[in-house]
Amino acid sequence: MRLLRPRWAIAAGTVVSVLAWSALALAGAVYGWGHRALAPPGDSRAFVAAAKRLIESRNRGNIGFRLIQGGSPQGEMFMSIGDPVGGDTLFQVASLSKWVTAWTVMTLVESGKVQLDAPVSRYLTRWHLPASDFDNDGVTVRRLLSHTAGLTDGLGFGAGYAPGEELPSLESALNHPDASPGHSGVIRVGAAPGSRWQYSGGGYLILQLLIEEVAREPFEDYVRRAILDPLGMQRSAFSVDASTPDVAALYDVDGKKTIHRRFNAKTAMALYTSVDDMTRFVQAHFDGPAHEPAGRGVLRPQTLRLMRRPEGASLGADIWGLGVMLFAPAGIDDFVFGHDGSNDPAINAAVRLNPLNGDGIVVLETGDHTLASALAGEWVYWQTGTLDFIMLTMAGRSIMFRIIAGSVVIILIGLLLGWRAGRASAT
Repeated sequence: MRLLRPRWAIAAGTVVSVLAWSALALAGAVYGWGHRALAPPGDSRAFVAAAKRLIESRNRGNIGFRLIQGGSPQGEMFMSIGDPVGGDTLFQVASLSKWVTAWTVMTLVESGKVQLDAPVSRYLTRWHLPASDFDNDGVTVRRLLSHTAGLTDGLGFGAGYAPGEELPSLESALNHPDASPGHSGVIRVGAAPGSRWQYSGGGYLILQLLIEEVAREPFEDYVRRAILDPLGMQRSAFSVDASTPDVAALYDVDGKKTIHRRFNAKTAMALYTSVDDMTRFVQAHFDGPAHEPAGRGVLRPQTLRLMRRPEGASLGADIWGLGVMLFAPAGIDDFVFGHDGSNDPAINAAVRLNPLNGDGIVVLETGDHTLASALAGEWVYWQTGTLDFIMLTMAGRSIMFRIIAGSVVIILIGLLLGWRAGRASAT
């Protein structure tokens, strides 16, 4: 018994030490201990200069970057390995489309034509969710916007359609989506609605049908009339063709030019927009210089606040509202928010806003899978001193390595102490 006591104590101490180290490593990652900001806090000139150095070191395609401070542009950079790009150049922005889609849905909510907590089936006649083991009536508009409806498709719609290929009908796409490689893409309720957050591009394809059925017109026509034109985003569109001027070429990670693929899931993937138009979109979230209200009359200010109220969480952290990503806490009961987009061959877009000061960042690029998100994440850290959840995801492997390496060292020390305690007791 005397021999066991010190060993039990050492074993217990080892377990506690491993848990403490793991918690410390996670906290260090979240709060960026050891992470160096690109620039001193508040020094926008230094941040722009550092951002330009980062862009120059990584750009393999084309990129548009703009820093916004207090609602006004403060610095920018445009760079391309091919044809020049500028503030008016259209970039394909993948899932950033969902943010504009969410605004579109909320116009129908404000008008009383759609209720957030009503089953989406109430508004659909052209297609219906397939039968499942769960309550399909729990698939509400709110849950579709926040990826909490229990849909397990995992869709990124990465396959798309080549130029000249005929796009299937919306109903056909809902039954047989053009899924990203490695995903089945079946749109069905595979978990209890409201039980968890799980990303679902299929949910936004359903919202595309909802918009068309409620508005009684094609999605592209309604979003143009309700969102894009009123906000002055006249270059933005959910489809382009060979006649569309000034469209950024797509590049893969090797700097090779590739084709523009088309997507039936317009609400989830298909938006083309420019740095200038996304600047207008960012500015529309704040009061304007001539006392224009946030939302610019398209949405009410209280609706914009509602959209960034937490709805979806992962690993205990609030990460999603109604169509917006919640990147990091900002003051009391608010968040740095926005949306990212990513797709093959190497498309990345990132937009972030800080509601406390009217600051923001817009990064649209091709040729790198993560450059836009990485630069926008550095902006969040520069603004808040906290790494956003996208940065934490990208750093996931290094964080796990740090936890595992430290735990192995602690366990080895525990084994050594246990061995010495055993020898001491034996003598």
